[in-house]
Formats: sequence, C-alpha cells, structure tokens
Amino acid sequence: MHRVVDLLLVLLLGLGFAALPVFALLPSLWGFAAAAAVTYAVDEVLHVRAPSFVRRLAVLHLDRTMRFAVRTVMLLALASRMDAPGVVLVTALAVFSGHFAMMMLYTAVHHAIRRRRVLPLVVRNLDLSELSIPRQPPALLDRRHLRKLLHLDLPAHAGLLVALIAGTWESAYAGLALTVGVTVAAVLALLGQYRKVRRMPARDEVFAEVNRQLEDYRPEVVLYFSFAAVSRDFMYQVNMWIETLEQLDLRPLIILREGASFRHLSRTWIPVVCVPKADDLARLELSGVRVVLYPGNAGKNVHMLRVAEAKHVFIGHGDSDKLASSNRVSKVYDEIWVAGRAGRDRYQRVRHAISDSAIVEVGRPQLSPIRLHAEHVPGPLPVVLYAPTWEGWSDDDCHTSLIPMGVALVEKLLAENVRIVYKPHPLTGKRSAEAAAADKAIRELLRADNERRDPAAAEAANAAARPRLREIQARLDELAGRHDGDDAEQMREARVPDRAAAAEWQELRAEWHRIFWESQGAVRHNVILKQLPNLYECFNQADILISDVSSVVADFVASLKPYVLTNAHDLPDHEFRAAYTTAGGAYLLDRRCARLPEILDSVRAPHTDPMALDRRTLKEYVLGPDRPTSMECFNTATNALAAKGEAEQAEAATEAQQAVSATALQQTGLG
Repeated sequence: MHRVVDLLLVLLLGLGFAALPVFALLPSLWGFAAAAAVTYAVDEVLHVRAPSFVRRLAVLHLDRTMRFAVRTVMLLALASRMDAPGVVLVTALAVFSGHFAMMMLYTAVHHAIRRRRVLPLVVRNLDLSELSIPRQPPALLDRRHLRKLLHLDLPAHAGLLVALIAGTWESAYAGLALTVGVTVAAVLALLGQYRKVRRMPARDEVFAEVNRQLEDYRPEVVLYFSFAAVSRDFMYQVNMWIETLEQLDLRPLIILREGASFRHLSRTWIPVVCVPKADDLARLELSGVRVVLYPGNAGKNVHMLRVAEAKHVFIGHGDSDKLASSNRVSKVYDEIWVAGRAGRDRYQRVRHAISDSAIVEVGRPQLSPIRLHAEHVPGPLPVVLYAPTWEGWSDDDCHTSLIPMGVALVEKLLAENVRIVYKPHPLTGKRSAEAAAADKAIRELLRADNERRDPAAAEAANAAARPRLREIQARLDELAGRHDGDDAEQMREARVPDRAAAAEWQELRAEWHRIFWESQGAVRHNVILKQLPNLYECFNQADILISDVSSVVADFVASLKPYVLTNAHDLPDHEFRAAYTTAGGAYLLDRRCARLPEILDSVRAPHTDPMALDRRTLKEYVLGPDRPTSMECFNTATNALAAKGEAEQAEAATEAQQAVSATALQQTGLG
C-alpha cells in the first residue's frame, strides 16, 4: 500500500511539472497556480516518504534547486504571456536572480563555518571548558539551510500570482520585497555567525588542553575501536564492553577512530577520545597506558599496535565458531582473551602458531543480566526467539539461515501456534539481496499474523505506552551524552560526568524494557531492529532460541534454556556437532524443518528435554566456570598483564642504564 502511494506521488510530481509549461504558454492562470501548488506540496511529501527517489532525481540533475528554478522560470513565462508590465517582469527577474545569488553566498559561508568548526579530535567526559569554542549556529540558520532558502521564493511567487489575478501590481512588489528582505537578513545573520567561528582554538591549543586532561586522569587501560563504516550496526562491539571497563581496578579510556562513533556510543563515565587521523593519535599523551584492548580486527589497529610500551590484547566482540573467532591476524597481539576452554581449543585447532600461554580465559562479564532457565516464567504461548546471523563478508563465512530456510522456518513456527520474537543481525542484507528479501518476507509474515491476533487491543496498548517510552528514551540519550550538535559542540559541552547517573541509567533502562514488553502483550509477535530492547532482554523473554553459528548462541548458553542451531546444509548430526562447539548442547534443525514439532516439545513439556545436561556441561566449557566470576577473571587478567608490562619496562630501563654506564666507563678508560 505504501509503495502504491509513493508511486502515485511520483506520478503526480511528474504531471505537475509537465503541466507548468503548458499552463504558462496557454496561458491558464488558475491551472498554473494549481500545478505549482501540487509540485510544492508533493515535493515536500516525497522528501519524507521516498528520499531514495529524490536522490535519483539529483543524479539526473533534477535536484531540488533545479526544480525550484524551473518553477520560477515558468512563472515568469506566465507573467509575460499575460502581458505583465515590463517593469514588473524586470523587477521579478532581478529579485529571483538575486535570490539565487544570495543562496550561493549563504551556502559558501555555511561551508566555511563548518570547515572552521572541524577539530582534530573529539572527546567526551573530559572537562574542556578552558577551550573557548563558540556555539554552533542556531538550527534555524544551520540545518537544512538550502531547503529553507529555496522556500523563501514563496512570497514572491504568491505575490506575483495574486497580482496577475487582480490586475494590480502592489502585491507583486510586496511579495518580491519580502523575499529579498528575508533572504538578505538570513545572509547577514549567517555572516555574524562566521565572525564568531573565526575564534575557534588552534590545533595545538586543542591538543595541549586534551593532553593536560589526560595527564590529570592518567589512563592505564585503553579500549581501542575502529571500523571503516561506523554506524549503530557496529558500535555494539564497543557498547558491550563499557560496563566491564567501568568495573576495572585500573583507569580506563576509550579511543575511537571514526567521528560517527559518538552518535551510537552508549552511556559511560569513562573518558572517550575520537581521533580520526593516525598522526593526531600519535600526539595523545598515553605514556601511562599499560594495556590496550581490541574488540575487533581492523586496519587502523596498526596505528595503536605500534605503541611498544603497552601490552595489546584481542578481546573480540563475541565467542563463536565462526572463522573470526580464530583469525590468524590475532598473532599480532600479545595476548588473546577468550571466554572459556572452547576458545582456547579453537585457536589450537587452527594451528596459527599462537602460543598456548598467549591465550587467557576470562569468561564473558557482559552476560550477568541474562536470567537462568530456572528463573524464567513461561507465558500462555511458547516464545521462540529467532535470531539469525548475517550473510558475512564472503560466502566462506556465510552461516545465515535466512537465505536457505528462514521464510519456511517462520511459516512452520506460525503453524505451531507460538509467539515469535524476530531479531535479525544488524548487518542483515548489507551484502546479499537474497538475505534482505528473506528478512523483508519474514517481517511481512509476522505483521500479517499480528493482524489476526486482536490488533486493536495490541495497538491500544502500544499507543498508551509510546509517550512514556519516548520520554525515557530522551532521558537515556541525554545521560549518554548524545546531542544534535556537531563535533565542536560536543567538545564545548564536554564535562567530567556524575558517576551517580549510572544508577538512573540502569533504572530507566529497566523501566523501558518493562513497559515495552507489557505493552506487547502475551501473544503478539515482535520484530526487534533497534538498540532497545537489547539482545539479552530478548533472551530473558524467550523460552527457546533458534539461531545460526554465531556468538548469539554462545551467549544464550549462559541461560541454560533450550536452543536450536540451524543445519541448513543437512550435515549428519555427528559431523555438525564435531565442526561446531556450540552444537554440543543444541537441538539441530534440518533445512526442511521436519524436526521442529519434536524440538518445540522441549518447551511445551520440559521433561522431554534430553539436551538439558549437555547444556550444563557446554556452559562451563564455552563460557568458563561460575566461580570466580567473569568480572573477577577479567579484572585479574588486566591487572596481571599491566604488572607484567611495567616489570618489562623497568627491566628494559635498567638494562639501558647499565648499557649507558658501561659505555661511559669504556670512554673514561680510553681517555
């Protein structure tokens, strides 16, 4: 239905612009006025409903500026055909030309302001109030400026059309004067903002102040993250480690390499520095850093790996049987920290010449919010969490079930009368059109089935919950330090945070999840695409998980609930379990999903759950023992490696001093 409406709007826009020259040349004043109004209105609607179509118009050199220019030229043609006085036509032409010239000037000044406000780095949770950074220009002048300036032609257009209708020209002059006056005022206001932005601090001044703050804070552990195309799809790799870092004995620091990272960084009191350029990274005062943690393998990691004084550790962003969890690139790190014995064995099997002593088992500290199977209270319908992985960067690492069996699986689940929580991987469809199509089909299946399941009551509950959910989300964004300003505004507002806000953050997130799940009811399917509700809250709602070979399965093992691994290639069970560690406690689902009714019996009748004991054994093997806790293990490993690094540096300094002394003695003897 939405697609049909969009197509009708596109057709209407095309017909409107096609009609303008026809009505201008006839001439037909009322026809032209109607066509112009249609093109104005539909243009605005399409920018909201179909931005991809608008972008395609720009590729064809029919961007918004060109469309406004065409409408203006056709209006002048209409006025000429209706024998408007020459002085009116000349004045209108001069005003419209001046309007476009001032738009170009405004755009040039706007770009100059943005360039001057670009800083070599951006920080959060450090007090940079000593830097005199001017405020960002007001949103009225800064955001969507071209769109606003173009629409300033409305008074001139309206005035000229009214004058043509009335046959008197006062309204034309008034409209033209209003367009010129407001446009000139906007340009002058922006020039005033340009004067302010010329007082931006110099690069050296910025680095000096940031380094002074780092010297006062004295960071000892760094979480370092880079990814070529940072978005919320990737920032989970950082966000999952924040609470763990906050509980360390040593002082943590987060270093990011892409400016977009800040938009999706979760709340934290930990100082955060974003440094896009490698040369600028080298200027940071990091002499006290003893341990650097890497949640992902990225090309820019080499810029930090060259810091010889620190110990470098690959911690990853999940434990799975994928190739990424035993990558040969990991040899460049001093140590590799894995969750449990399974991670150690995985690296040993691939024989990448990684020393066993370089692998340290630290558990998974992030899993503490996951409730155990014994604490779970089932609802009226079994809740099946279907969380397929994505298609991977290549076919060699493609484990997703979406393409070969995802749609059929969901259809069979619907036939089994269960409630489905569908949470696809954030990167689903990024590489494969087939995966994107399967994802879309599944969402449509669930939407249609929800329509059958008392939609009026569900929608009423959702509508009642939305205001409070939006209110909580706004406060969470505020606590996270997110704002609509540019990087310079982020620096201007940077302050040392109140650590007590962490308690409010946790309470609000808990309230958000409670309200959300209550508003969904006990039978409605859910498609989870946003950061909230998070993955572990989905675990807590589920009676059983269906997933692919991925870290999602390893994390779900912590709950001891039944889970299913998709065997899309129908390998014999013994081969599949031998190939994938996490299959040791899993039910295996064939491509045709013939085993599905039998598997769901493990939820409907728990006494028929033959894999329960296997899951208990697998949990310790994959995630490590319950005691000491994962947080204690992680903290101990961090402290031990930092101490080792300090000892090695002290030993190196002693050897260097001894070498200097020996050289001095030799020179004295020669003398």
